[in-house]
Amino acid sequence: MAGEVPLDAPWLAANAPDWDGQTFQTWRDQNLATAVGRQLLDGVTEAIWGFEARESSLLYVLFYVAAAGNENTPGTLQRLLVDAQQSRLVGGTQGLAIRIARDLGNESVLLSTPVRRITYDSTGVEVHGHGIRVKAKSAIVAIPTPLAGRIIYDPPLPFMRDQLTQRMPPGAYIKAEAIYERPFWRDDGFTGQAVSTEGPVRSTIEGSPPSGPGILVGFIGGDDARIWGQRSAQERQRAVLQSFANFFGPKALRPRSYIDINWAEEPFSRGDPVPFTPPGVLLGYGNEIRKPVGPIHWAGTETSTFWNGYLEGAIRSGYRAADEIINS
Repeated sequence: MAGEVPLDAPWLAANAPDWDGQTFQTWRDQNLATAVGRQLLDGVTEAIWGFEARESSLLYVLFYVAAAGNENTPGTLQRLLVDAQQSRLVGGTQGLAIRIARDLGNESVLLSTPVRRITYDSTGVEVHGHGIRVKAKSAIVAIPTPLAGRIIYDPPLPFMRDQLTQRMPPGAYIKAEAIYERPFWRDDGFTGQAVSTEGPVRSTIEGSPPSGPGILVGFIGGDDARIWGQRSAQERQRAVLQSFANFFGPKALRPRSYIDINWAEEPFSRGDPVPFTPPGVLLGYGNEIRKPVGPIHWAGTETSTFWNGYLEGAIRSGYRAADEIINS
């Protein structure tokens, strides 16, 4: 089904009215015969998107699966579950931003300066941040679509673009990491990856560096994230470590250190991993996702046609938005 979705315009798929008119849960209930099968798919859904199957349109899920590829390799659910998780960057992904900032020059990169207002006309833009104003011919807004809608635009954005920002919520997501002296689970032949029918952690991956400590990474999404995000940090830690122990044995109860982040509480994400579309949104507003508004251009991983929701998708969207400005 995903192979029938045009990546640059999923709303033009032959079956788009039907697929965007139902939830992913509707399809799940009609096509998975067993309760365990449905529960396992729910665990995958919460881990990848941070939503419940009832919240998203089927068309969005099919597009997202189709986008898990590139110009030469079609996207598949297998690539989302395995390929998307197989590599880490030495030093962490923040190293990319640090190196880019170094190349641009520190005077060109402003931190702790959130943009609150953008005025624009046919001659360019004026961006108002905390204590600064910057004039330019064009601007690229590369924050999550629902947060981009919280910036004040003068004149106001066209109603179709503004309606889109009101209809693309982020998932609910908590990411937890337990750090151990060593990756003990390997002694039993385990990879550190698990998918479960029960929460709060429904899926894990191993986050250990090439040498040194062992790190288990757990994902809490959807309803579980909404429930456990309101519990105390101590309650949440106990529950997460118990989930790890259910997967990998009692040694998981005794980490060297532990940390978790509720992305819904982060002011510049308010959810994650990526904004998604409930039923009807792609069909009614999908064409607005990348359409510039005068000198304002839109980037961010949710605007990408390949690896939507991932780092590669974010990088591709940056190149695409830059090309739009150069070509204009």
